Amino acid sequence: MSLINTQVQPFKAQAFLNGKFVEVSDESMKGKWSVVIFMPAAFTFNCPTEVEDAADNYAEFQKMGAEVYIVTTDTHFSHKVWHETSPAVGKARFPLVGDPTHTLSNAFGVHIPEAGLSLRGTFVIDPNGVIKTLEVHDNSIARDVKETLRKLKAAQYVASHPGEVCPAKWNEGAKTIAPSIDLVGKI
Repeated sequence: MSLINTQVQPFKAQAFLNGKFVEVSDESMKGKWSVVIFMPAAFTFNCPTEVEDAADNYAEFQKMGAEVYIVTTDTHFSHKVWHETSPAVGKARFPLVGDPTHTLSNAFGVHIPEAGLSLRGTFVIDPNGVIKTLEVHDNSIARDVKETLRKLKAAQYVASHPGEVCPAKWNEGAKTIAPSIDLVGKI
């Protein structure tokens, strides 16, 4: 069963954020857009490149009223050291969430039981805690956060414009479609 249009399951987790340990939960996500980015583990090869990509684009996420959460199966203690020792991860100004019990990776369907890690999963969640987009793929393929930003913009657009849809390759400012029977077979 797909997680699209389902509510984020209740959770509480510890995170490292701007020099402090903080608690994040499903409740702390409500009221704003959230982007949850799962990675297999800290101190790996591809993960720091993705954290840095998210950090380099964090101002854009904030401008859109969205918070970014990076989640790995490590502890928040590991994330503190990862933040302090990796120049790429050190750029992060968003929560680095620990999931050592695999509660989150299981709830989001990205847990790899035999490895104790998670797949690379990206989820856009609306202010009501409902999952609007998801992308999950093999851990050897790092993501481009610009595509996540595009999906976030599209999700925000259709949320504020009921009755419209964003076509393929839609970008902010581009034409949308108002579905109707008159369009069937004409596009």
